[in-house]
Amino acid sequence: MSLTIHGIVASRAVRPLWAAAELGLPVEHLPAPYKDGATRTPEFLALNPNGHIPVLVDHRPDGDVVVWESMACALYVARHHGRGDGSDIAPATAAEDADALRWSFWTVTELEKDALTVLMHRMAMPADQRKTDLAEAAEKRLHVPLQVLEQQLQRQQARGQAHLAAERFTVADLCVASVLTWARPAPHLLSAYPLTDVWLHRCVNRPALVQLRAQA
Repeated sequence: MSLTIHGIVASRAVRPLWAAAELGLPVEHLPAPYKDGATRTPEFLALNPNGHIPVLVDHRPDGDVVVWESMACALYVARHHGRGDGSDIAPATAAEDADALRWSFWTVTELEKDALTVLMHRMAMPADQRKTDLAEAAEKRLHVPLQVLEQQLQRQQARGQAHLAAERFTVADLCVASVLTWARPAPHLLSAYPLTDVWLHRCVNRPALVQLRAQA
């Protein structure tokens, strides 16, 4: 079996690419950019009618499986290509699977919009197009989910566990960190949550992600 992943690293496609890299999987990476019409061709729309990246194709003996939506792609890679024995990012128990699901869904609903606003208006957009008021409002809203995340990490620390769902780094950490890293252009925000800040630093400096970004 092998994987094909469509999408550039500097996009939500980083999530399944990172999951595959953590598992050491062979991947055919097709860095379809989203700005030049590559996601609007008939061939791409046949894979994802929404015309968005990422798209993952799992080439299996019983036929190709196509997955889109970045969190779904990352969770799929972990669930169907991880060992599931507690030695890698794949959930090893029902509780770990539940954590992977709930924290990835939580990230989309509670973190992603405001974290992206911070990224765009603190760093990514040209300086003359940034709107400080939008970034400040997003940072203010982010205090609520960041308190939830900090409390979870406090509970995990009390159990002797350094990550969201287990002692080891799992796909739950990957999914949350892949979004929360967008808020790093607001260091004053993250510094208010010391366990979260340290945890995020550990996650985004994992060799698999560092190497992936270096190759982009």
